Amino acid sequence: MTEDTFTAFHHGRRIASGAPEAVLAAAWAALTRDSVEPRVFSDRTGAAQPLAPPSGATPAKAGRGRPRLGVSAREVTLLPRHWDWLSAQPGGASAALRRLVEAAARAPESPEAARRRAADAACAVLSALAGDAPGAEAAVRALYAGDPATFSRETAAWPDDVRDYLAHLAAPAFSAAAAPSA
Repeated sequence: MTEDTFTAFHHGRRIASGAPEAVLAAAWAALTRDSVEPRVFSDRTGAAQPLAPPSGATPAKAGRGRPRLGVSAREVTLLPRHWDWLSAQPGGASAALRRLVEAAARAPESPEAARRRAADAACAVLSALAGDAPGAEAAVRALYAGDPATFSRETAAWPDDVRDYLAHLAAPAFSAAAAPSA
């Protein structure tokens, strides 16, 4: 799996794109010049990223759990027969779940899953940067309908950097949607 890249926006303009360290450094530099916090997005998922302090800052005190492994506890709801099966696996339920998740993560992504992931990423960024812009709702509908012409038409009047970034994120959603089904 390749490393995620990021893109930062400040006042509707793209200020950086690329490796996380470089993008976060540019975002911090913009924040020191202006009180408006830049928006940083994952190019793969479209998720807004928190603006973490620059390296060398004092980290927050770690809580309970296994922080060195990056383990976080969450609730999982399963049927009793699923818990029975997991408990019977080598290493117990947690180890079995981790192995299942790792195997699924290594499996090739289906074209429909790739299309949906790209559409979800573009939609997340669209909502954050242009959710109240004219044509935003129609652009989202076009995105999920696999209609690049309508998407382009609805976003044409938006700021160049926002429009171009959204077109970049949405492109795999449209190319995968156009691919013939087997």
